[in-house]
Amino acid sequence: MIDTPDTPLGVVDPLLDWSRDSLRDLPWRLSRDPWEILVSEVMLQQTQVARVLDRWPEFLAVFPTATECANRGPAAVIEQWAGLGYNRRAVNLWRCAVEVRDRFEGRLPGEVATLESLPGIGPYTARAVAVFAFERHAGVVDTNVGRLLARWTGRPLSSRQAQALADDLVPAGRSWRWNQSLFDFAEAICTKRSPGCVACPLAEHCSWRGTGDDPAVVSAGVSKRQARFEGSRRQVRGRILGAARRGDVPRSRLLELARPDDTVETLEGIVADLVAEGLLEDDGAIVRLPQI
Repeated sequence: MIDTPDTPLGVVDPLLDWSRDSLRDLPWRLSRDPWEILVSEVMLQQTQVARVLDRWPEFLAVFPTATECANRGPAAVIEQWAGLGYNRRAVNLWRCAVEVRDRFEGRLPGEVATLESLPGIGPYTARAVAVFAFERHAGVVDTNVGRLLARWTGRPLSSRQAQALADDLVPAGRSWRWNQSLFDFAEAICTKRSPGCVACPLAEHCSWRGTGDDPAVVSAGVSKRQARFEGSRRQVRGRILGAARRGDVPRSRLLELARPDDTVETLEGIVADLVAEGLLEDDGAIVRLPQI
């Protein structure tokens, strides 16, 4: 391990014991299909589990494979993504599907480095697919796992330190179970605002134990409060994209979708951003969802 605090190996057995009766019953956990796992992971980025529970099977019913997704085109994916937010994820998922179809005959690869070479797949998603679809030996570090690691070691961690520590903790042959256990323990016990330190089954192996400043607060990768959506630029983007999902949008209608203080220049900038991100096409008279 490189440049990482001492590994709290004592957490491994009690956490696996805790998870024996405590893992959430989530439908994507029954799958080892790499495409299905990728779709779940992309959906779960900044979207609550409760919303994804319904939308994941609906999406897969329309796009059961990467090849089907690639062939249908970006507009179909954006339409199906309605209500999930952060629509760039939909475009990136389609772009990824195109490369999987063209480079890998429709089958996602299982190696982390190769997965990271695909559009829209960063270090976290690459490891999640490698572990949850292929059961590769790797740690999967999201903001919740980063919180656990910082608290267990009792100090803030850089992204590099957190990933190295997560990799070191994975028990041989149990990467799938171990990483799922981390997610659920962070959700149920070691929560962000009200950690259950008193009854925590890992307390004796934790350096923080709820005493003093929380080291996770200043650790790399810990999520920050999002800016208000109501009245924001993001809301206007959503309105324009929502209108485009219903059909071509004449440019003369854009002001109807704006905030009271938005200028024509502001709207032009928003539309230009949506076009640059691959979410819209603009021919000067109308804006529409992108076509193949």
